[in-house]
Amino acid sequence: MTEPVSMAGALNAALADALSDDPRVLVFGEDVGALGGVFRITDGLAAKFGDERVFDTPLAESGIVGTAIGMAMNGLVPVVEMQFDAFAYPAFEQITSHLAKLRNRTRGRVGLPVVVRVPYGGGIGGVEHHSDSSEAYYTHTPGLRVVTPGTPADAYRLLRQAIACPDPVIFLEPKRRYWAKETAVLSADGPAIDRAVVRRTGNDVTLIAYGGTVATALEAAEAAVEEDWDVEVVDLRSLSPFDDETVTASVRRTGRVVVVHEASRFTGYGAEVVARLQEQCFHYLQAPILRVAGLDIPYPPPKLEQHHLPTVDRILDAVARLQWDDNA
Repeated sequence: MTEPVSMAGALNAALADALSDDPRVLVFGEDVGALGGVFRITDGLAAKFGDERVFDTPLAESGIVGTAIGMAMNGLVPVVEMQFDAFAYPAFEQITSHLAKLRNRTRGRVGLPVVVRVPYGGGIGGVEHHSDSSEAYYTHTPGLRVVTPGTPADAYRLLRQAIACPDPVIFLEPKRRYWAKETAVLSADGPAIDRAVVRRTGNDVTLIAYGGTVATALEAAEAAVEEDWDVEVVDLRSLSPFDDETVTASVRRTGRVVVVHEASRFTGYGAEVVARLQEQCFHYLQAPILRVAGLDIPYPPPKLEQHHLPTVDRILDAVARLQWDDNA
């Protein structure tokens, strides 16, 4: 049945369905059991599936991921929660040195089907250590898949695909979109885990966004109609691997590009997107590729975050800077 569903609800449904379908799946992390997680993503799962399959852990992120690695080596499929983006940093050594490398280290004999769920990004009035956009750390690490949904339907689809994936997946959840609802049928069918999708078609400029900025980019595209700009919005979904085919097809058609992300601009994920497009689409570009990103500062206090995060106005200003020329 089609009905409005939030991203939080879609993620909860994806976890419940995965636990029901595969007895190897386990869900664990800090406060994910009786409490249902700090954002209630795991609400009701411990009661339904028991505390042997959905359980709380000590406050030790390195231990959480290390335990998941051992479980995966012994045939289980762990899905772990890091609670907040910056809380995952103590587990970084386990993720980058072991989770990402064990398949290569064993010449493919040992796979690690582990999903690390990380609520990330700002927009909720959180203080530092609760609002980081840390995607570039993970995408820079070979051996990891990194995905992030921009809609409730995609949250369900991508999480089911991530749990079914034989590779380790860093699953970045844009916490500012947890409570956004859409009318959708929750299904694992649809675009593959490594594919981008065009959320809105247009002919004049391509906005490239992911996670929490997808909705902002779509809002900007609608506002651009007043300026007679026909804006296309591409949702990357998969940050690593990168879907060159879908993205370059859009850019070669529009000839203008703005990349949007919450993370700081300097060496942010958008820099890689710009470099790839410059290499593959140079002769199609009618203007330099621009980025709208967070400021190059530690995450600001809650009352100032609206100045740090990409907004519709900042995106439209970037579009206007593309030296618009109807005769080009």
